[in-house]
Parts: sequence; structure tokens; C-alpha cells
Amino acid sequence: MTWHAETKPSEQDAAELDTPSGMTYRHTERCFMPKAKIAVSIDEETLRRLDRLVENKTFPNRSRAVESALAEKLDRLDRIRLARECARLDPAAEKELAEEGFSEDLSRWPEY
Repeated sequence: MTWHAETKPSEQDAAELDTPSGMTYRHTERCFMPKAKIAVSIDEETLRRLDRLVENKTFPNRSRAVESALAEKLDRLDRIRLARECARLDPAAEKELAEEGFSEDLSRWPEY
């Protein structure tokens, strides 16, 4: 499906664009989560690796591959930050907080 900017796409091509995987659907208000377009500069080796993933059908296009990699990296950074915060906690103090009031409540718990 290729055409020049001066020519209008056929009805069939236009219909293909209006599917969930098509550009019209993805870049309009019909998309559940609108996406912003950005420009990214990357070195040639990274671009070759990215294109290989698209050629091997790991991702449908460059945009999805970059979006997936970026989301994965951001998730990883969030987990690292959480792990750092957890490492700052005092295990003895946390245990004490968790068990606070347990000795009194144990006598009142119903049997199952």
C-alpha cells in the first residue's frame, strides 16, 4: 500500500488504515490512549538492530519496538527505585510495626 501525498488512497487502502493496527486508528481520538509523536536520534548500529527486530516480526514497526523498550526500561528503573527505598528500611523496626498488637489479638481470634 503506497501512494504519493498528492494522490488519494483507494477505498481498500483507506479501510486498511482504519483498522486497530492502522495509522488512522492509532493516531486519532478513537485510540483508547492517545499517543504523542516524538523524534529520536539513534546511532546506526542500534537502528540496524531495531530494524532486524521489525524484519523478524518481533515488533510490527519501529515505533512499537521503541515504545516497548522505553516502557520496559522505565519499569526497571521504578523497580530499582523501590528496591533502594526498601533497603533503607530497618527490618527490626518494620517487624515491630507489623506485629504491634498481635499478642493481645491472638487470644481473641476465633478457631476455624
